[in-house]
Amino acid sequence: MYLKKLLGVSTVLALLFVAGCGAAQKAKVVNESELGYSDRGTPPKVEYSKAAPGTAQKLPRSYENAPPLIPHSVDGLLPITLKNNACLGCHMPSVAQAMGATPMPPTHFKDFFFKTKEKLIKQGIYEDKAAYKARLAKLAKKEDIAPQRYNCSQCHVPQANAKPLVENTFRPDYRNPDAKHRSNLNETLMEGVQ
Repeated sequence: MYLKKLLGVSTVLALLFVAGCGAAQKAKVVNESELGYSDRGTPPKVEYSKAAPGTAQKLPRSYENAPPLIPHSVDGLLPITLKNNACLGCHMPSVAQAMGATPMPPTHFKDFFFKTKEKLIKQGIYEDKAAYKARLAKLAKKEDIAPQRYNCSQCHVPQANAKPLVENTFRPDYRNPDAKHRSNLNETLMEGVQ
């Protein structure tokens, strides 16, 4: 009896395996050289905003709490380096109003790795303990941008007038109509986290 059940199960598994292999063979395999847009010819020219800061129209966010696009020219502002971040000169909350710029939100001052860094410094992992202690003290007072947010262009990109290469059918669903132009991420950042 046991042997019959085992043979029956084995037969069913073998049939499923063969059926699966047959289906896999029918699926189109995409060669690496076929990836991308190269088969569509030369990509269209992208026209980035040449507007001076404070003069361009801001586009709505792509989805709720999406990083806003940069509405002005970034000529001379990029790349951001360890020693130079021109964005901070206008967008730090302490100067933004005077500069007529959008201030960085409170979320950009939350360092989620603060406790880990503090432990590493106490263990003597970092070579220059004094410099890191000073940096941690500054971060604890929320006077400086969190290191994870320092490279603005990793999330924020310039607005561009470009024809999409692939049709985008995504339509954002904003829970709050103001979310098209404002972030509420500071209030919802830990939403669903226990």
